[in-house]
Amino acid sequence: MAEEAAVRAQAETVRRLKQDKADADEIAKEVAKLLEMKAQLGTDEGKHKFVLKTPKGTRDFGPKEMAIRERAFKAIISCFKRHGAEVIDTPVFELKETLTGKYGEDSKLIYDLKDQGGELLSLRYDLTVPFARYLAMNKITNIKRYHIAKVYRRDNPAMTRGRYREFYQCDFDIAGQFDPMIPDAECLKIVHEILSDLQLGDFVIKVNDRRILDGMFAVCGVPDSKFRTICSSVDKLDKVPWEEVRSEMVGEKGLSPEAADRIGEYVQLHGGLDLIEQLLQDPKLSQNKVAKEGLGDMKLLFEYLTLFGITGKISFDLSLARGLDYYTGVIFEAVLLQQDNEHLQEPASVGSVAGGGRYDGLVGMFDPKGRKVPCVGVSIGIERIFSILEQRLEASEEKIRTTETQVLVASAQKKLLEERLKLISELWDAGIKAEMLYKKNPKLLNQLQYCEETGIPLVAIVGEQELKDGVVKLRIVATREEVNVRRESLVEEIRIRTSQC
Repeated sequence: MAEEAAVRAQAETVRRLKQDKADADEIAKEVAKLLEMKAQLGTDEGKHKFVLKTPKGTRDFGPKEMAIRERAFKAIISCFKRHGAEVIDTPVFELKETLTGKYGEDSKLIYDLKDQGGELLSLRYDLTVPFARYLAMNKITNIKRYHIAKVYRRDNPAMTRGRYREFYQCDFDIAGQFDPMIPDAECLKIVHEILSDLQLGDFVIKVNDRRILDGMFAVCGVPDSKFRTICSSVDKLDKVPWEEVRSEMVGEKGLSPEAADRIGEYVQLHGGLDLIEQLLQDPKLSQNKVAKEGLGDMKLLFEYLTLFGITGKISFDLSLARGLDYYTGVIFEAVLLQQDNEHLQEPASVGSVAGGGRYDGLVGMFDPKGRKVPCVGVSIGIERIFSILEQRLEASEEKIRTTETQVLVASAQKKLLEERLKLISELWDAGIKAEMLYKKNPKLLNQLQYCEETGIPLVAIVGEQELKDGVVKLRIVATREEVNVRRESLVEEIRIRTSQC
């Protein structure tokens, strides 16, 4: 019995040792997990081990970049308003079903959001589909509008070429039933005005028509079911050579080599009214009703563009396809040919800077009764334009002003803070853009140097003698000229002098 008891005791000891070891192992694992979590979160001092960066395809814009952007926006908005457009805004996200099926093969680039409350949502891909939804929802049949806002695409960004995942679009659209090609011609005139105003260099606006493309596909032997996918392939001709596009059509999309070769004969043509006349006589295209309609409207468009005096920058180009599904008629795209600054590297790398077209069926897709509202519009590729302007300014010696301050309120002696505060308050109340240094007794030289560095054109100096005489010494920073101005006349004097800057 004693031996049995000894064996049982020994077994129990072994079991306990094993259990203790298992417990120790479990504790060690938990400690290791906690240490790993602590390492990820950082040390006790609160130092976090993560990289400070913006998400892929996005960027921050500092004061200099924003000054450039505001300049460009001002020119674009001014043009839109000159043509009588109203402004609207829509939510940054839409119901997912609103955006689905509107962008062809590009639909895969839509950002879907996690369901946060019973609605499936997506970030807007462009401003055109939300505009069509807005028209249908509010039963609007006639509007000329512009909309400048951010859109989102899950694209492979090329930031140096102005290609982002979050970016601004500047859209101008005319909705309503009008006589053919008059609104379309105005959209092209707007593109011409904006690109000329921004002085981006030489450019060409390529135009085509979806009906001409569809007619061309039909006479070349493309099955109806492949029209849109073949259109997306043709749309790549501005980026890759014809051989690659042909290979994609035949190898990936199952088009016959004969049909691809026939398409190749057409898509390499470009010109003006002469080419339109030539195609109207084409034995195949002229027999296709859809293509003939498109060519007839294209001829009319060129007649209006001639009256606008801009045909020198317009090219009828059969390779232009624009892959978005919603286009139904005229399509166009503005491309920079070269930069007017010899310091810029890779001048042709920026590519398209504006695009648009006619989309007569999009609003009807949202209307419960399918009522159509004809629309035509243009989108300015503002991010690409910004990248050109930024490169140009980087290469030049031009200094960018990041504020609009008209005058710095300065003091010539010590203990004049109260007088500076009284004067700057008077200027602010009068609508003058004014600054002062946040020191009780700043040196006059430091105040003047601040104006030199920031580009402030005027300095209003208060001193003991000036206060006695009821005047303010106004200094013109560029010439260093100084004049005494009566206190009551100061606001008007600043307005006159800054209007001349």
